[in-house]
Amino acid sequence: MINKIFYSLLIIVAGCNSDDKKNSSDGNTTDTVVSKSAPSISIDSQLLKPGITATNKVYTNDRFKNVTLEKQAPGKFLVKGKARVFEATFSWVVEDGHNEIVSGHEMTDAGAPAWGNFSFMVAVVKSRPNSTLHLILFEASAKDGSRQSELPIILE
Repeated sequence: MINKIFYSLLIIVAGCNSDDKKNSSDGNTTDTVVSKSAPSISIDSQLLKPGITATNKVYTNDRFKNVTLEKQAPGKFLVKGKARVFEATFSWVVEDGHNEIVSGHEMTDAGAPAWGNFSFMVAVVKSRPNSTLHLILFEASAKDGSRQSELPIILE
């Protein structure tokens, strides 16, 4: 199944980047670019192992950008991205719509105003099988600790 998807994406990307040759009225060949705006697709070889999937969504707001989520195993997710946060620190929480299940704090490799890189693992177990888990990244207010610039991401 993953191989079919991979080859389909490869064909689409190759087709989008093809050039179309046309002859002009003076007999010279001209190049007409069909599309150069197709996104590049990179697939990590680890993701091709059975049972390991990845979402291809990228999440962004004013404090977080290029945030991606990779499911490593049931209930385990690798979160990567960039953040522009005060003192290179941000927080996260996993909720099921009613309760906070797990939470934590992370650091980037640079503080605001620069965009710092981050990468961390989230391990969580659903308390109710029919619930939907949400990971929420946020910056805690220096004034009162309230959540600022929340970025919600659906886990499963």
